[in-house]
Amino acid sequence: MLHMNATTRQILELIKRHNEVCVNFLSDELSITHMAVRKHLNKLEKDQLITTFQNKQSVGRPVTLYRLTKAGKALFPQNYGTLSVEFLEDIEMLDGKQKVDMLFQRRKEKLKQKYTERIASKSTFIEKVAELKRIQSENGYMVESEEINDGEIEFIEYNCPIFEVANKYKKACDCELSLFKEVLGVDSIERTTCMSDGDHKCRYVMKSHKS
Repeated sequence: MLHMNATTRQILELIKRHNEVCVNFLSDELSITHMAVRKHLNKLEKDQLITTFQNKQSVGRPVTLYRLTKAGKALFPQNYGTLSVEFLEDIEMLDGKQKVDMLFQRRKEKLKQKYTERIASKSTFIEKVAELKRIQSENGYMVESEEINDGEIEFIEYNCPIFEVANKYKKACDCELSLFKEVLGVDSIERTTCMSDGDHKCRYVMKSHKS
Protein backbone atom coordinates (compact mmCIF):
# COMPACT_ATOMS: atom_id res chain seq x y z
CA MET A 1 0.00 0.00 0.00
CA LEU A 2 2.29 2.75 -1.32
CA HIS A 3 5.17 3.82 0.93
CA MET A 4 3.58 4.63 4.27
CA ASN A 5 4.26 3.70 7.85
CA ALA A 6 2.35 1.08 9.84
CA THR A 7 0.19 3.60 11.70
CA THR A 8 -0.95 5.29 8.51
CA ARG A 9 -1.86 1.90 7.02
CA GLN A 10 -3.81 1.04 10.17
CA ILE A 11 -5.74 4.31 9.92
CA LEU A 12 -6.67 3.60 6.31
CA GLU A 13 -7.76 0.07 7.19
CA LEU A 14 -9.91 1.33 10.08
CA ILE A 15 -11.60 3.87 7.82
CA LYS A 16 -12.14 1.15 5.22
CA ARG A 17 -13.71 -1.18 7.78
CA HIS A 18 -15.93 1.41 9.47
CA ASN A 19 -16.69 3.61 6.45
CA GLU A 20 -16.38 6.84 8.44
CA VAL A 21 -14.48 7.55 11.67
CA CYS A 22 -13.63 10.41 14.01
CA VAL A 23 -10.35 11.36 15.69
CA ASN A 24 -11.49 10.05 19.08
CA PHE A 25 -12.21 6.62 17.64
CA LEU A 26 -8.82 6.40 15.92
CA SER A 27 -7.02 7.61 19.02
CA ASP A 28 -8.69 4.92 21.15
CA GLU A 29 -8.15 2.13 18.60
CA LEU A 30 -4.47 2.94 18.02
CA SER A 31 -3.62 4.12 21.55
CA ILE A 32 -1.98 7.31 20.29
CA THR A 33 -2.70 10.98 20.98
CA HIS A 34 -5.24 13.08 19.09
CA MET A 35 -2.36 15.22 17.85
CA ALA A 36 -0.60 12.18 16.40
CA VAL A 37 -3.82 11.02 14.73
CA ARG A 38 -4.43 14.42 13.16
CA LYS A 39 -0.86 14.50 11.83
CA HIS A 40 -1.52 11.28 9.90
CA LEU A 41 -4.98 12.44 8.79
CA ASN A 42 -3.66 15.76 7.52
CA LYS A 43 -1.09 13.93 5.40
CA LEU A 44 -3.71 11.53 4.03
CA GLU A 45 -6.05 14.40 3.22
CA LYS A 46 -3.24 16.32 1.50
CA ASP A 47 -2.58 13.20 -0.61
CA GLN A 48 -6.33 13.16 -1.44
CA LEU A 49 -6.76 9.66 0.03
CA ILE A 50 -9.39 10.74 2.57
CA THR A 51 -12.00 13.45 2.78
CA THR A 52 -13.79 15.09 5.71
CA PHE A 53 -17.34 16.15 6.44
CA GLN A 54 -19.21 17.54 9.42
CA ASN A 55 -21.73 15.34 11.21
CA LYS A 56 -24.20 17.51 13.13
CA GLN A 57 -25.07 16.36 16.65
CA SER A 58 -28.32 16.95 18.49
CA VAL A 59 -26.24 18.50 21.28
CA GLY A 60 -22.87 20.22 21.02
CA ARG A 61 -20.59 20.95 18.12
CA PRO A 62 -20.59 19.00 14.85
CA VAL A 63 -18.13 16.09 14.76
CA THR A 64 -15.58 15.88 11.94
CA LEU A 65 -15.67 12.48 10.26
CA TYR A 66 -13.21 11.01 7.80
CA ARG A 67 -13.87 8.63 4.92
CA LEU A 68 -11.90 7.30 1.97
CA THR A 69 -11.88 9.03 -1.39
CA LYS A 70 -11.99 7.04 -4.62
CA ALA A 71 -8.20 7.16 -4.67
CA GLY A 72 -8.10 5.91 -1.09
CA LYS A 73 -10.40 3.00 -1.88
CA ALA A 74 -8.21 2.12 -4.86
CA LEU A 75 -5.32 1.38 -2.46
CA PHE A 76 -7.06 -1.80 -1.40
CA PRO A 77 -6.77 -4.98 -3.49
CA GLN A 78 -8.61 -4.91 -6.79
CA ASN A 79 -8.15 -7.93 -8.98
CA TYR A 80 -10.34 -7.83 -12.03
CA GLY A 81 -8.20 -9.97 -14.35
CA THR A 82 -10.25 -10.82 -17.41
CA LEU A 83 -13.39 -9.88 -15.54
CA SER A 84 -13.26 -6.25 -16.62
CA VAL A 85 -16.53 -4.39 -16.96
CA GLU A 86 -15.85 -3.42 -20.56
CA PHE A 87 -14.99 -7.00 -21.47
CA LEU A 88 -18.24 -8.28 -19.96
CA GLU A 89 -20.26 -5.52 -21.58
CA ASP A 90 -18.87 -6.53 -24.98
CA ILE A 91 -19.83 -10.15 -24.38
CA GLU A 92 -23.31 -9.10 -23.28
CA MET A 93 -23.74 -6.99 -26.40
CA LEU A 94 -22.57 -9.80 -28.70
CA ASP A 95 -24.06 -12.88 -27.05
CA GLY A 96 -26.56 -11.65 -24.45
CA LYS A 97 -26.68 -11.48 -20.67
CA GLN A 98 -27.08 -15.24 -20.35
CA LYS A 99 -23.55 -15.74 -21.68
CA VAL A 100 -22.20 -13.33 -19.03
CA ASP A 101 -24.06 -15.27 -16.33
CA MET A 102 -22.47 -18.47 -17.64
CA LEU A 103 -19.01 -16.92 -17.27
CA PHE A 104 -19.70 -16.06 -13.63
CA GLN A 105 -20.99 -19.58 -13.06
CA ARG A 106 -17.83 -21.09 -14.58
CA ARG A 107 -15.70 -18.82 -12.39
CA LYS A 108 -17.64 -19.98 -9.33
CA GLU A 109 -17.09 -23.64 -10.19
CA LYS A 110 -13.33 -23.07 -10.54
CA LEU A 111 -13.21 -21.27 -7.19
CA LYS A 112 -15.28 -24.03 -5.61
CA GLN A 113 -12.72 -26.62 -6.63
CA LYS A 114 -9.85 -24.58 -5.16
CA TYR A 115 -11.70 -23.71 -1.96
CA THR A 116 -12.95 -27.25 -1.37
CA GLU A 117 -9.40 -28.61 -1.46
CA ARG A 118 -8.66 -26.56 1.66
CA ILE A 119 -12.02 -26.55 3.43
CA ALA A 120 -12.97 -30.22 3.02
CA SER A 121 -10.23 -31.30 5.43
CA LYS A 122 -11.80 -29.29 8.28
CA SER A 123 -14.12 -31.27 10.52
CA THR A 124 -16.36 -28.70 12.22
CA PHE A 125 -18.46 -25.86 10.82
CA ILE A 126 -16.48 -23.28 12.79
CA GLU A 127 -13.20 -24.65 11.39
CA LYS A 128 -14.59 -24.56 7.86
CA VAL A 129 -15.68 -20.92 8.22
CA ALA A 130 -12.28 -20.04 9.71
CA GLU A 131 -10.58 -21.55 6.65
CA LEU A 132 -12.96 -19.69 4.32
CA LYS A 133 -12.04 -16.50 6.17
CA ARG A 134 -8.34 -17.20 5.58
CA ILE A 135 -8.91 -17.84 1.88
CA GLN A 136 -10.98 -14.71 1.36
CA SER A 137 -8.52 -12.60 3.35
CA GLU A 138 -5.66 -13.91 1.20
CA ASN A 139 -7.69 -12.84 -1.83
CA GLY A 140 -8.01 -9.27 -0.53
CA TYR A 141 -11.52 -9.26 0.96
CA MET A 142 -10.52 -7.94 4.44
CA VAL A 143 -12.64 -10.44 6.37
CA GLU A 144 -13.77 -10.47 9.98
CA SER A 145 -15.87 -13.24 11.50
CA GLU A 146 -17.44 -13.78 14.90
CA GLU A 147 -19.72 -16.37 16.46
CA ILE A 148 -22.83 -14.38 17.42
CA ASN A 149 -25.02 -17.29 18.56
CA ASP A 150 -24.58 -21.00 19.07
CA GLY A 151 -23.88 -22.38 15.59
CA GLU A 152 -24.34 -18.94 13.98
CA ILE A 153 -21.44 -16.88 12.61
CA GLU A 154 -21.27 -13.31 11.35
CA PHE A 155 -18.94 -13.15 8.33
CA ILE A 156 -18.02 -9.65 7.08
CA GLU A 157 -16.04 -8.61 4.01
CA TYR A 158 -14.87 -4.97 4.07
CA ASN A 159 -13.26 -4.98 0.63
CA CYS A 160 -14.36 -6.38 -2.71
CA PRO A 161 -11.50 -6.86 -5.21
CA ILE A 162 -14.03 -7.13 -8.08
CA PHE A 163 -16.33 -4.36 -6.89
CA GLU A 164 -16.57 -2.55 -10.24
CA VAL A 165 -17.69 -5.80 -11.85
CA ALA A 166 -20.08 -6.75 -9.04
CA ASN A 167 -21.54 -3.25 -9.07
CA LYS A 168 -22.49 -3.74 -12.70
CA TYR A 169 -23.32 -7.46 -12.63
CA LYS A 170 -25.16 -8.66 -9.51
CA LYS A 171 -24.60 -12.24 -10.69
CA ALA A 172 -21.10 -11.98 -9.20
CA CYS A 173 -22.63 -11.48 -5.74
CA ASP A 174 -25.13 -14.30 -6.26
CA CYS A 175 -22.28 -16.62 -7.20
CA GLU A 176 -20.34 -15.72 -4.06
CA LEU A 177 -23.34 -16.58 -1.89
CA SER A 178 -23.79 -19.86 -3.76
CA LEU A 179 -20.05 -20.59 -3.46
CA PHE A 180 -20.12 -20.14 0.32
CA LYS A 181 -23.11 -22.46 0.69
CA GLU A 182 -21.54 -25.17 -1.41
CA VAL A 183 -18.03 -25.16 0.09
CA LEU A 184 -19.37 -24.99 3.65
CA GLY A 185 -22.05 -27.60 2.95
CA VAL A 186 -24.95 -25.58 4.40
CA ASP A 187 -28.01 -23.84 2.98
CA SER A 188 -28.52 -21.44 5.88
CA ILE A 189 -26.44 -18.46 4.77
CA GLU A 190 -28.06 -15.04 4.49
CA ARG A 191 -26.43 -11.93 3.01
CA THR A 192 -27.79 -8.99 5.01
CA THR A 193 -25.75 -6.17 3.44
CA CYS A 194 -23.86 -5.90 0.15
CA MET A 195 -21.37 -3.36 -1.21
CA SER A 196 -22.98 -3.50 -4.65
CA ASP A 197 -26.21 -2.30 -2.99
CA GLY A 198 -24.47 0.76 -1.59
CA ASP A 199 -23.44 -0.66 1.80
CA HIS A 200 -19.84 -0.29 2.96
CA LYS A 201 -19.46 -4.02 3.65
CA CYS A 202 -20.83 -7.41 2.66
CA ARG A 203 -22.27 -9.12 5.74
CA TYR A 204 -23.30 -12.75 5.89
CA VAL A 205 -24.98 -14.69 8.70
CA MET A 206 -23.98 -18.34 8.48
CA LYS A 207 -25.71 -21.15 10.37
CA SER A 208 -24.32 -24.62 10.86
CA HIS A 209 -27.56 -26.50 10.31
CA LYS A 210 -29.24 -27.05 6.97
CA SER A 211 -32.51 -25.25 6.35
